[in-house]
Amino acid sequence: MVRSYQRYFSSMMLALVLCTACGTQPQQPTNATASEKITFQVPAISESAKNFYVVNDLGRNGYYQQKPIAELLGELATEVDIEFVVAAGDTHHFDGVGSVSDPLWVSNYENIYTHPELMLDWFAVCGNHEYRGNTQAVVDYTAISRRWNMPSRYYSRTVEAGENETALLLFIDTTPLIDKYRTDSETYPDAVKQDMEAQLKWMDETLKQSNAKWKLVMGHHPVYAETKKGISERTDMQSRVQPILDRNNVDAYICGHIHNFQHIRVPGSKVDYVVNSSGSLSRKVKEVEGTVFCSPEAGFSIVSMEDNKLTYFMMNGEGQVVYQFNREK
Repeated sequence: MVRSYQRYFSSMMLALVLCTACGTQPQQPTNATASEKITFQVPAISESAKNFYVVNDLGRNGYYQQKPIAELLGELATEVDIEFVVAAGDTHHFDGVGSVSDPLWVSNYENIYTHPELMLDWFAVCGNHEYRGNTQAVVDYTAISRRWNMPSRYYSRTVEAGENETALLLFIDTTPLIDKYRTDSETYPDAVKQDMEAQLKWMDETLKQSNAKWKLVMGHHPVYAETKKGISERTDMQSRVQPILDRNNVDAYICGHIHNFQHIRVPGSKVDYVVNSSGSLSRKVKEVEGTVFCSPEAGFSIVSMEDNKLTYFMMNGEGQVVYQFNREK
């Protein structure tokens, strides 16, 4: 992978300038000291597998569990070969960012995910909190940071999966697909400006044209989940996104937004619906129809791809595997 160090150093210089200007200092872990050794469980992963992290709902300026989990992500990556990071929305609470030079880029991201093993490509999408601010700045930060990668509001990548196969990853922009955001132009001014039908057509055609062994779709909002959030969020996603997933034999839809772990399977669909927990502050959860697993713990996930098997590991903030499942084909 070719790395543009000019972009990397530019992003770090921006971080230093912003820290000086606003007096920001790197946050220390809230439940551990720098001298304490981080312990964790190393998942059983094949040496031939290609692996990536899934993180989301991060932006708490290092508070709650954000900084300890960030350190854990880095330390675990010294034992597990991580190819890249998927940032599935809400990197910035609560009102997004105002520009590419907003100090939140430092306090929510650059000063938190500092471990050398996290100097990887981060493939990002917008969440609903980014849509409360300047969403174009989230895309444009790609030109500032060496590791932040968001070429457009929705996009795809084909990556290696195991030794001989590939995986198609679709990164979708879910906020404009949900009516509650599209109709609230005061709070979410950019949502209604997006062409929903164009994105849905692109999703369908991109999935249909791919010959990849695995097909994974990543977005911020769930299609199915247990939550107190308004049901219209899920029904809009079910009517607009689920038919595309089903007819194109998508293996898994991976999202965030709900701040807990959930794995749901619904009758009539072969898609694994996965909710990844918050990397900073989690919420309670209970079982509903279709629930295979759920947990209220904060954390992150590892997706491990092999030629004939895909394994999903849910990791809590203490570095323990709380759940895993496989898909084989």
